[in-house]
Amino acid sequence: MRSLIHTKPRILGLHLLRYLHSWWSTLHLGAVALVMVLSPSTYGRAQRRATAHYIYGSTWQVLPWFTLLAAVVSLVIIRIVVVTALSYGLSRYALEMVVRVLVLELIPLSAALFVALRAGMRFDSSAFGLGQAAMASARPPAASLEKLRQLRTDLAPMVIAHAFSVLSLAMVTSCTVLVLAYVNLYGLSPWGLPDYTRTVGRVFDPVVTSGFMLKTVLFGTAVAVIPTAAMLDLQRYPRHLSSSVQPGAVRLLFVLLLIEAGSLALKYI
Repeated sequence: MRSLIHTKPRILGLHLLRYLHSWWSTLHLGAVALVMVLSPSTYGRAQRRATAHYIYGSTWQVLPWFTLLAAVVSLVIIRIVVVTALSYGLSRYALEMVVRVLVLELIPLSAALFVALRAGMRFDSSAFGLGQAAMASARPPAASLEKLRQLRTDLAPMVIAHAFSVLSLAMVTSCTVLVLAYVNLYGLSPWGLPDYTRTVGRVFDPVVTSGFMLKTVLFGTAVAVIPTAAMLDLQRYPRHLSSSVQPGAVRLLFVLLLIEAGSLALKYI
């Protein structure tokens, strides 16, 4: 009993240090990825080809059926909102509610979660290599030149592709939902366009539009960086591999919800 009392604080301290170090590794990898994305030397022929490959795999292959699935779910939600608003005599607020809840909040978050499950959480050897390369970037240039080249070849295109994927899925699905919302409220008649465009334009002011774009880019960056940093932790501590949870899933979900909460706070508080 005495031994347990003396060793337990030490074990808790080690777990806390490991937890803080994992977050530091994630921030370090994200900073390295941001520097690589903004560096002109990253955009060579091989990097452009890798970026196009990642974009094709994470966006173009899944865009049609993701848009169809999101449209079906959104159609049900739109119908529920419209019928509820009509029953309470609040039909003039139905469109604004659909735009604010579905287009601005739920669709970007759903796109980010989908991209994370589809492409960002792949458990393969390339993620281990990217993690090693990110940590090697802090070493002397002569020892880390090959690792930095690997970062330019893999990590920067991955970040660009995932950010582009989240933004593309969110934008295409949002346009589809806006069309469905108009059809539900006004039918196929063109006479509702002035009121419809006035309401949508009032919601999408420049500040809200900029926040929408920034939020989706942050979502894509988190989807690209956090799972890769989790792979590095698994390489250091392989016993965590027995967990049934995907590496970095809880941390990624926490960051996505934190970004969403920050966006809501800036817009409505």
